[in-house]
Amino acid sequence: MKKEILYEMKSLYRDDFQIVGYRFGSGEKTVAIVGSMRGDEIQQLYVCSQLVAALKTLETKGELDPDCSILVIPSCNPFSMNVGKRFWAMDGTDINRMFPGFDKGETTQRIAAGIFKHLEGYKYGIQLASSYIPGDYVPHVRMLRTGYENTDVAKLFGFPYVSICAPSPFDTVLLNYNWQVWGTSAFSVYAGPTSTIDRKSAMLTEKAVIRFLKRIEVFHKPVKDVGFDSVILDEDNLVRISAKRAGLYCSHTNAGDFVEKGAVIASITDPHDGSLLEQVICPMSGYVFYNYVKPLVFQNSLIFMFVPVDD
Repeated sequence: MKKEILYEMKSLYRDDFQIVGYRFGSGEKTVAIVGSMRGDEIQQLYVCSQLVAALKTLETKGELDPDCSILVIPSCNPFSMNVGKRFWAMDGTDINRMFPGFDKGETTQRIAAGIFKHLEGYKYGIQLASSYIPGDYVPHVRMLRTGYENTDVAKLFGFPYVSICAPSPFDTVLLNYNWQVWGTSAFSVYAGPTSTIDRKSAMLTEKAVIRFLKRIEVFHKPVKDVGFDSVILDEDNLVRISAKRAGLYCSHTNAGDFVEKGAVIASITDPHDGSLLEQVICPMSGYVFYNYVKPLVFQNSLIFMFVPVDD
């Protein structure tokens, strides 16, 4: 393992801003793995740290293919993480909306350009991403429909689901989109929650990435866990449920659970007198793909996404 500084920016008042990468092997650029791009992506940082530890062990045992190389970047935004901000602390911009970057532009554009310079040319790219919609997701791999996506390769992770969605105009500045346009087979991996560590989801995600590396023959260690036969989902076909009232929110289920039609899946109560404002009823049988988990909810906020099944 080789630890190196991939990008550095001088600071007047604090330690210098540094993005650190961990390289394994010395062959052709095979896989790049990117962790937290935003300051609240703690689960993504944790999963990356576990992958670095696992790859270090594999390399020490001589089980990595010498003709392959892997780059892992656990965090691209340590400044925002240190001060508890999701986006760049100075101006609220999002590094993950600045790709492929511009080395003479604004700060986050320069950071994105510095990162992308090291990520170009890899055969496969894995980003441990988080959604702009806060909540818990079933661990899954997501691909943008760019014309370059390959769902058969995405199924090698062995996640329960591979989700596909059409990119909106602002998605064209995401790392995933630009990776694909520049010839990398790119995947966004969602590891459950964002700002908290869920070890069960993290372990499932770590195993899925290791399983993927095994199946593309990056290392020779046998993997007994075959994972899931992934279901391909079009995100337009997910059933979405929104809150009809605002108030204190309590979910009665978790991401990944199977719920029968007619079951009470959440309740919303008045924050002052405790009276019940709404019982959220599941309109069909299905699996919880997304679950809102914050204690306060606004009217019309998205609180569930379901993978429907035939009754």
